[in-house]
Amino acid sequence: MSQRRYGYDDLKTLMQRLRDPVSGCPWDVQQDYRSIVPHTLEEVYEVIDTIERGDFEHLREELGDLVFQVVFYAQIAREEERFDLDDVIHDLVAKLLYRHPHVFPDGTLESRIDPAQRPETDAVNQQWDQLKQREKSAKEKPSGVLDDIPNALPGLLRARKLQNRAAKVGFDWPSTAEVYAKIEEELAELREAEASGDNDAIEDELGDVLFVMANLARHLKVDPEQALRRTMAKFESRFGHVQRQVEVSGRDWSDFSLAQLDAFWDEAKARTRATTDD
Repeated sequence: MSQRRYGYDDLKTLMQRLRDPVSGCPWDVQQDYRSIVPHTLEEVYEVIDTIERGDFEHLREELGDLVFQVVFYAQIAREEERFDLDDVIHDLVAKLLYRHPHVFPDGTLESRIDPAQRPETDAVNQQWDQLKQREKSAKEKPSGVLDDIPNALPGLLRARKLQNRAAKVGFDWPSTAEVYAKIEEELAELREAEASGDNDAIEDELGDVLFVMANLARHLKVDPEQALRRTMAKFESRFGHVQRQVEVSGRDWSDFSLAQLDAFWDEAKARTRATTDD
């Protein structure tokens, strides 16, 4: 590999060369906004996975792959004479300067605030929301409270954003007690739907349960997506122990009763707790 130290301009040049209709990469030339979306989602989750596993050795590479997605979209937009990567960066810097008056009081990179006047985090979050709301109000087309929340977000993440947005206009339970009560209500309705055998009703009621659970996570100040990913990692680890025990035995899965498999599972749980206690 080259010993040259590449920079921002090199990345733009590379992207332009890849998209050159005559001498570029055939695959890259064929792509459009929509065709890249699955790759963007994959790269986002690979960054998240790397962080959650503490694999910081490869985080640099994964972040580079994610940056490439942004550069790809910007190059397509440049070819269509909509905007280019410089415009994206300019807009981003301008927006962040505007939303951080507690860091850049004059709205310029050169301005600084007196450290003694730096506000607390809660005040900063409130100010951020107010400034975002002003930006929305300044747009030509007014939108509803929930209108600009992307449909493509993962379900739990979108549920949390919908609930956050509704809460900001006062549509929210005052405490977790009401949320727990609503969970019990939705579970009862799910049981009724299951008893009826109506698959459409079951799906509808199960969705209600999941939505309220996401709301509980919000009240508890827990990211539901992250909590679920943590549980899935825990499940994989414990199930891996169960599988190893079956393989060591030299017997088939069907030779074990559920109680026996549960015993292996309990062993894995005990090991996890012992490690945590240590």
